[in-house]
This record gives sequence, structure tokens and C-alpha cells, in this order.
Amino acid sequence: MAISATGRLDNLREFYGLLDRLAERVGGARTLARCSGKEQWPTRGVYFFLENGEKRTESGSGMRVVRVGTHALKDGSKTTLWNRLSQHRGVVRSGGGNHRGSVFRLHVGGALLSRTAELQCPTWATGGTASAEVRAQEIEIERMVSSVIGTMPFLCLSIGDEPGAQSERGYIERNSIALLSNFQKEPLDPPSTHWLGRHCRSGKVRLSGLWNSNHVEEGYDPVFLEHLRAQIEAA
Repeated sequence: MAISATGRLDNLREFYGLLDRLAERVGGARTLARCSGKEQWPTRGVYFFLENGEKRTESGSGMRVVRVGTHALKDGSKTTLWNRLSQHRGVVRSGGGNHRGSVFRLHVGGALLSRTAELQCPTWATGGTASAEVRAQEIEIERMVSSVIGTMPFLCLSIGDEPGAQSERGYIERNSIALLSNFQKEPLDPPSTHWLGRHCRSGKVRLSGLWNSNHVEEGYDPVFLEHLRAQIEAA
């Protein structure tokens, strides 16, 4: 059943109200530039990235969510929440990272390259692995990506369910993305005219207004908001 723009707007308002509650529960948003694995991280969870300069225009005030993610959606996966976040953050010592291990980094780097003609990196997004020589040629773009992602505020919701495609984490992730996405919908809380994602090589990123490409074209079940509320209150 299709959800009207009015219904979606109401759901967005409820969603952001729940994120405000999550921020209260966890002591506010953090940034990856200031995080390390030495902190107390939940083993598993869902994360919500916001972005400075990206404001909500219909659903209320404040920053809009620009990426939702989780991890360990395959049976037997050992990936932890911090494992996944650290892949997005990159390597502190060098300032670089590995965009082949993070689609988030891949999208941001591709957008930087598309936006600025002077930046050149022909190997970006090529291959599943790369030699040390290739990685060395990509380091400056990786550092720029780390700088962009590292300043984005984010919230983490602890959900300690078992790895698997049918996990509660996966359910909340994909429905959150589908709710937030403007892909082939009447835009609500659209990205600003200067949003870096407008230069992304992925049309799904450009049209959804999110640094996500999975689930942006899907419908969502409003009932997921009840699940999100319950998980936040249990956190």
C-alpha cells in the first residue's frame, strides 16, 4: 500500500522525534574523528549519520540524516559495530582509509572527484583489492574522504540481536532508509543545493538525498517506528 506524502511527513516527524530521544539516551551525537576502539561500543547496532549544513526543511528543525547503516547481516558474521564504523572512519595514523571496504567512503570519494575537475584518481572504485602502489596513489583522496566523514555527527542504537538477514537491525536499517529516501518520491527534507552527494556517481545517492544506495527505492512499513521506539527505550 502506497503511503501519501502527508503520511510520510508524519512518519518523518515521528522518526526524528525518536532520534532526539536516542540522543538523550546515549548522551548526544559523536563524530568519528574523535572516536576510537578504546571506547565502550555495543557489540552490534544501527547507526545514523547526520551532516553539517544539511537541514531539515519540512519535518522540523535540525540536521537531516544522510546515511543509515548496520553490519553483520549474514549468518555467522563476526563483524562488530566498531569494526564497521572504523572502516568508515579510516586509518588515524595515515589519515587515509580503504574505500573498497566501505561503500560510504566510495560514494564520498567519487563525489569529491566529480565535483573538482583538478582531482584525479583513475583507480578509484576499481577492483575489490589494490596493490600497495595503487593505494599510495589514492591516499590523498582517502584523506579527504576521512576528513568529510570524520566531521559528520552520528548516533548509535545498540541492538544486540544475532547476525542474519532477518535481524531487527536489518529491519530498522532498511525501513529507515526507505522512509528517508526521496528516490522517485515527492521530496521531503531534500538535500541542500551545495550537498556534496549531488555530485555522487551513483544516481541512487543523488536522487535519494542519502549516502545510501541499497533500499532507497523500496517502500517502508510504518510499523517499524514502533520497533525503533522499543529499541531506543531499551537501550
